[in-house]
Amino acid sequence: MKLTRNEARKKRKIRIRKKVFGTPERPRLVVFRSNRHIYAQIVDDIKGHTLVAYSSLNLGKDVTLTKEIARKVGMELARLALDRDIDKVVFDRNGYLYHGRVKALADGAREGGLKF
Repeated sequence: MKLTRNEARKKRKIRIRKKVFGTPERPRLVVFRSNRHIYAQIVDDIKGHTLVAYSSLNLGKDVTLTKEIARKVGMELARLALDRDIDKVVFDRNGYLYHGRVKALADGAREGGLKF
């Protein structure tokens, strides 16, 4: 039986999460993308707390999701993280291919000052 696209992503996610773990010194930057929006958060896996979160919802209601919007979300997330003294993270692409909007968000976070 063939897996749906989302089931295949979830299998990739499990493989990735075996290796990627966030600590207080180097938390995990998680990306979730839907058809309309992109979400990113920085998580400390030891405490199980979200330290910083930002999404395209914060940019306004009439935002059509593009790579440029994803880059802005990454830059804004990096600014918020640097305000909380977080400069190094582990990138968790959450099973998505490192391409398009996910890559644009990562590039924006790097431009904003995060190291990964």
